[in-house]
Amino acid sequence: MIEIKNLSKHFGPKVAVDGVSFEVKKGEVLGFLGPNGAGKSTTMRMITGFIPPTAGTVQVGGFDIVENELQAKAKMGYLPESAPLYNDMSVHGFLSFAAEIRGMDGLQRDKAVDRVIELCFLQGVRHQSIDTLSKGYRHRTCLAQALIHDPEVLVMDEPTDGLDPNQKHEVRNLIRRMGEEKAIVFSTHILEEVEAACSRAIIIDRGRIIANGTPAELRSRAESAGSVILTVRGKDVRGVRDEIVKLPETRGAKVLEQIDGLLTLQVDPRKNKEPLSPVLFDFCVKRDLRIEQLTVEKGHLDEVFRSLTTSDIAA
Repeated sequence: MIEIKNLSKHFGPKVAVDGVSFEVKKGEVLGFLGPNGAGKSTTMRMITGFIPPTAGTVQVGGFDIVENELQAKAKMGYLPESAPLYNDMSVHGFLSFAAEIRGMDGLQRDKAVDRVIELCFLQGVRHQSIDTLSKGYRHRTCLAQALIHDPEVLVMDEPTDGLDPNQKHEVRNLIRRMGEEKAIVFSTHILEEVEAACSRAIIIDRGRIIANGTPAELRSRAESAGSVILTVRGKDVRGVRDEIVKLPETRGAKVLEQIDGLLTLQVDPRKNKEPLSPVLFDFCVKRDLRIEQLTVEKGHLDEVFRSLTTSDIAA
């Protein structure tokens, strides 16, 4: 549904986006993740045709965003980071206006407005003036206008910015549900957003894609991925700690916590040739230690994000 090839954007000597290529298919929710200033919003604006690329192409539903702008935009809904609203309109009036801009009238328009009001949980403020809405409801109203024509493609820039935890939960659930039928891409710098709503994620830094995969695939690149977390309870955990870190099979073990008779260690099995579980079980049984936890770490996106991105880009 979205096909991007070698997309670049220069602002004078500054390269904001540098040769970006990716696809988003129907039934896929793609998180476009990166630090501030990495090129996320610039990419979203080029995808939606708000700014022209310096080089490269964007196709939406088979239409080039530059050569066939109207056809491409008809396939797409767009939620910008700071979406404009008409404060003197009611929610219902604004959405009716948005529907008419999209070529709807009469019963078709009314059905479309009713659908997005229910979809975005706007029933309670349907007839309320926009200038009296909270930031959360204003944001939902913006999302509703992006969905008014039931687009095949949805592009969102920071879709939960400014929302409270409950509102973020609602929007993420909505994104997941819509992602079953649409091609969705949204930019974010919030790692939790990717875990909660995305089937795939791209990490961009300094205008270039540096990682592309499912959340699980990206987590597996973390340094902690595959390590074993062991928590034991016993009388002399300090002695246990000193002894276990010296075992050949658990060399390099890290003490994560030691408190009130509990000891938690992290062991990287990739540094050991022998299976860890039998060694750890035998060690604990011989010393009358109770195993409280023995799990394999899946890794964390924040580890991967920190290891791949830089922090010296101006926001």
